[in-house]
Amino acid sequence: MFKKILIANRGEIALRVIRTCKEMGIQTVAVYSIADAESIHVKFADEAVCIGPAPSFDSYLRISNIIAAAEITNADAIHPGYGFLSENAKFSKICDEHGIKFIGASPEMINKMGDKATAKATMIEAGVPCVPGSEGIIESFSHCKKLAKEVGYPVMLKASAGGGGKGMRAVWKEADLEDAWNSARVESKAAFANDDMYMEKLIEEPRHIEIQIVGDSKGRACHLSERDCSIQRRHQKLTEEVPSPFMTDKLRDEMGKAAVKAAEYIKYEGVGTVEFLVDKNRKFYFMEMNTRIQVEHPITEQVIDYDLIREQIMVAAGVKISGKNYMPQLHSIECRINAEDPFNDFRPSPGKITNLHLPGGHGIRIDTHVYSGYTIPPNYDSMIAKLITTAQTREEAIDKMKRALDEFVIEGIKTTIPFHRKLMDSQDYVEGNYTTKFMEDFSMED
Repeated sequence: MFKKILIANRGEIALRVIRTCKEMGIQTVAVYSIADAESIHVKFADEAVCIGPAPSFDSYLRISNIIAAAEITNADAIHPGYGFLSENAKFSKICDEHGIKFIGASPEMINKMGDKATAKATMIEAGVPCVPGSEGIIESFSHCKKLAKEVGYPVMLKASAGGGGKGMRAVWKEADLEDAWNSARVESKAAFANDDMYMEKLIEEPRHIEIQIVGDSKGRACHLSERDCSIQRRHQKLTEEVPSPFMTDKLRDEMGKAAVKAAEYIKYEGVGTVEFLVDKNRKFYFMEMNTRIQVEHPITEQVIDYDLIREQIMVAAGVKISGKNYMPQLHSIECRINAEDPFNDFRPSPGKITNLHLPGGHGIRIDTHVYSGYTIPPNYDSMIAKLITTAQTREEAIDKMKRALDEFVIEGIKTTIPFHRKLMDSQDYVEGNYTTKFMEDFSMED
């Protein structure tokens, strides 16, 4: 087992990893930018190293600084968390070259699954259902136009190196295709230094349902049930739940088997997520694979009593998994609490928290790094907390979430707490009647 792990991340996920490491008797090293000097993850780690100024490019994305921090503290492993360098093949490779275990996917695995066009081609080979579309990169606009006719409108153009909704365009008719092609490529080039595009059939009334998987170094994988992540705004998840209210036992069995097949086909090692789009007829299609821990992993932990960070560390250390598939025994909902103003187009709201009261009670979990007096820097993602409720039934979990949101007080900044409170009263949400298009008709002014 590792003696010392450096956490190459910040905020709540860094603190989350530190807590599990402490329970396992593993020493921890926090890295931080100048803007995060007062963050709790810095205070709770056994050691802390400043790796640069506030901008991510000069700190949390600066590989040389992170490797130097690991070497001067004699860390024998690095946990990347999510975001930042967690799916960076170059970083994974450099860790290996320096004799430091990267607690995540290998460079080969990241390259294979990180590029969406390559990932789709791989899944087709594996026999996993995929959305009809291009088999790889689209060579030219004329090629694009021909494909769109073959696939049939509506279609979705996607950046091969994309994420977070960048470089994506829905096209409903041929007259709009060229403008969409050009604008998507420009956006993708700016965001990822890569303007390669691929195309998929646009799935109408889709659900975004993902399957949590774990694979070991022996090529064996298992799944830990699903998460429904369909409530999104601009392709960014707002709330998630498990089990999905759209799920059936038959569909869960089929999707679970497909996810395990995908993981074992590529001999995936570590914790990962296979993401699917599910149409109104419960036909599912592979969308992408995330080769890292997910933001929403706590709800899976809650319904099966399972520490996914611990499992990540154990698998990275060479421990074999049990091979058992897990089914949800409870119902869990997560609300992402962001420093954003939901009454003003979710505009970011960094600043000093002047007063903080966290909800508590049975079935309440809060993953956060903020405290009263803490100043939220404007340099990073706006998520400041995850509020998770767990109960015997979905109805009870929603009621518990309402109560917890009413107790949750954050003053000095704007947050998405009012949005989530309104969401919990939405009849469509309460009835489980939602798709990825839900936010298009949702208004804070109603």
